Amino acid sequence: MKSMTGYGYAEHQSEKARVSVELKSYNNRYLDISLSLPAAVSPLEPRFRDYLAKRIARGRVELTVRVVEYEEGISIALDKQAVRAYVEALRDLARTAGIDEGVELLHLLTLEGILKSDGMLKVERRTDLELLWGLFEPQMERALLEFERARRVEGDLTHANILANLARVEEAVGTIKGYAGELESIIKANLKERFAELLGNSYDETRLLAETAVLLVKSTIGEEVHRMESHLSSFRRMTDSDEAIAKKLDFLCQELGREINTVGSKSTILEVNQAVVEVKDSLENIREQLRNVE
Repeated sequence: MKSMTGYGYAEHQSEKARVSVELKSYNNRYLDISLSLPAAVSPLEPRFRDYLAKRIARGRVELTVRVVEYEEGISIALDKQAVRAYVEALRDLARTAGIDEGVELLHLLTLEGILKSDGMLKVERRTDLELLWGLFEPQMERALLEFERARRVEGDLTHANILANLARVEEAVGTIKGYAGELESIIKANLKERFAELLGNSYDETRLLAETAVLLVKSTIGEEVHRMESHLSSFRRMTDSDEAIAKKLDFLCQELGREINTVGSKSTILEVNQAVVEVKDSLENIREQLRNVE
């Protein structure tokens, strides 16, 4: 059993870059992945999402990637059309001013600020995505190992709490089961007493048995107890699974809740009613814990 709350961090320094990966997760009904990536790393976003989606089933997951230092290849593309336009403008300026002087490279270099804004020199930074992923993937693995370890530690605590409440439910259901026969006897006795009050000793025994059978079908709790025992057996078996089981366990809690409500509506025995309250309280505690389970 794994908690939805976890944390993992990994950092690595190489000749090319110093990179770090931070992974956090919180409770959420579905898988919700949020990424914070530097601009140079943003083309890798689909890989990061796919990587996490294959390993995490549920929760609000936040991944923060940092590139503290990175050595990028730089390619400079010369905008020849813009250069020619600037040269022609400088020559026209010289003619207008009556200056007999040609345009030299030095003149263009002094226009750095103007040329930068107009884009005469286009600087394109080439990022090697495969190199980047090769840097980040091992750190993702390390961060995820720490992340999974944290989720399992908290998951073990949650598991223990759930099993403790499950034991309370099982004990209470055992108590209810022990009174099931007594409840039938009470139903029979009450019906016989009612017949005697209305008809005296002249009532038809066959009719009494028929009415008793109908009332027992409506009022006995044997079937509810049997279904609860089956649900509890399935619940305990699934808690030992490594799969994402929270939704399945929550469904079983709902089914147990329906059965125990039916038992409560039928029971006239104080001990059974107390056991019903115990089951309801334990189920509520279990469902609260399951909100933090993957």
